[in-house]
Amino acid sequence: MTSPFPSPTKPSPLFIYAIVGGGIAGLAAAYQAALLAREQGWSPSQIVLYEATPRLGGKITTERVDGFVIEGGPDTFLATKPWAVELCRELDLAERLHGTNPHQRATYVLHRGRLEPLPDGLTMMIPTRFGPMLRTRLLTWPQKARMGLDFFLPPRRDEGDESLGAFVSRRLGRAAYERLIEPLMSGIYAGDGDRLSVLATFPYLRELERQHGGLIRGALAMRRKMGRRAPGSRSAFLTPTTGLAEIVEALVDFLHREGVQLRVGVPVLRVQAGPRGYALETPEGLVPAQRVVLATPAYVTAALVADLAPNLAAPLREIPYVTTATVSLAYRASDLPRPLDGYGYVIPRKEGRAALACTWSSTKFPHRAPEGYALLRVFIGRAGQEDDLPWDEAGLLEVARREVRQTLGITAPPVLQRVFLWPRAMPQYNLGHLERLARIEQALTRWPGLALAGNAYRGIGLPDCIRSGREAVRELGIRS
Repeated sequence: MTSPFPSPTKPSPLFIYAIVGGGIAGLAAAYQAALLAREQGWSPSQIVLYEATPRLGGKITTERVDGFVIEGGPDTFLATKPWAVELCRELDLAERLHGTNPHQRATYVLHRGRLEPLPDGLTMMIPTRFGPMLRTRLLTWPQKARMGLDFFLPPRRDEGDESLGAFVSRRLGRAAYERLIEPLMSGIYAGDGDRLSVLATFPYLRELERQHGGLIRGALAMRRKMGRRAPGSRSAFLTPTTGLAEIVEALVDFLHREGVQLRVGVPVLRVQAGPRGYALETPEGLVPAQRVVLATPAYVTAALVADLAPNLAAPLREIPYVTTATVSLAYRASDLPRPLDGYGYVIPRKEGRAALACTWSSTKFPHRAPEGYALLRVFIGRAGQEDDLPWDEAGLLEVARREVRQTLGITAPPVLQRVFLWPRAMPQYNLGHLERLARIEQALTRWPGLALAGNAYRGIGLPDCIRSGREAVRELGIRS
């Protein structure tokens, strides 16, 4: 069979940096390498990025159709982590960043089949305002009283890890975990909180307990600290006007202008040791490189280095992943039986629903839908429920339409629908994750010039991925 890849007409040159993976972490790594080339006076054409799929951006995919802005993956990023904002500023995108709608900020929790408001005053997921907690119907009076015990329970003194579920239940009670914390956490990690490591996912919670003696005291102290920020502080969540793809497009434009070689649709099959560093095995032949950044999922990275570094591949294979999907549904506003008066709602695992959340995208970001229309996005897939879900487009669409029918009473057909399936997309920072990272970092010490980036290690959000790609290049500049 004829190869779909062009045959090289001459031996591949030695690249100073080779990046594998064209998601946001890989693009950020290529961007940082191009800046380094400018600084050190060598040509960015000595940088190559390989992406196996036909498009760059990874999980960032934005469709702009008929006045709708539809995000297939993430739809925003956390502004309090500075790395995405910094990159946008460098790419001249800062003026295009928008916060969430400040006028309709409500978030709901599905509770016994009904939407109940999430209590105001949650700081880093911890209650800090007593009035809303006393009034909420999400918890019974005994369960609210159990939360108050956090003021009297002694902190855990040892350094050992525990699951997020065990930690929150120990401090605030199991009901508070199941009805408040778990649904919010699932929207971030799509994980099982009784398996997720608290030190790998929310280490600040343990730090609040150590420093202040309890979660609520610690969250109150953090709230006071944040309250001292200058008035007019921007939204905690930001996104460009026409979607997160603007960041990808700006990065790709920059890399093209600089002369970075982007090999899209060309997979890397294996990483080998080379006479001057490494060699990437591709369908186009062997590509030598002094430094290599692997910005691929952990299981892909494990396969790439299996022959080169078995001790590195082993802990990479141990990082579990969850398959997820998003389904976007657009409706005429007149077809909605209730107002979409907030950002949407989250669904606790206890509710037994196939979906885990529904964002009211056109309320959260009013520019996401044309006048007279509404855009909703249903999130599907979390750890422990994968076997119960249909992973074909028709099945996922039915799950989403059933969810909005049951909860919001929407029976009209959508005027537009999009399904995005993400197989093995969400790494799970389960108990033992930090030990796995220590083994990975120890194994990497044997391979100067090789670095890893992406969401599998020390943060799954967009800012974390950008940081990991840029730091990988910076570290290689120091180590090699």
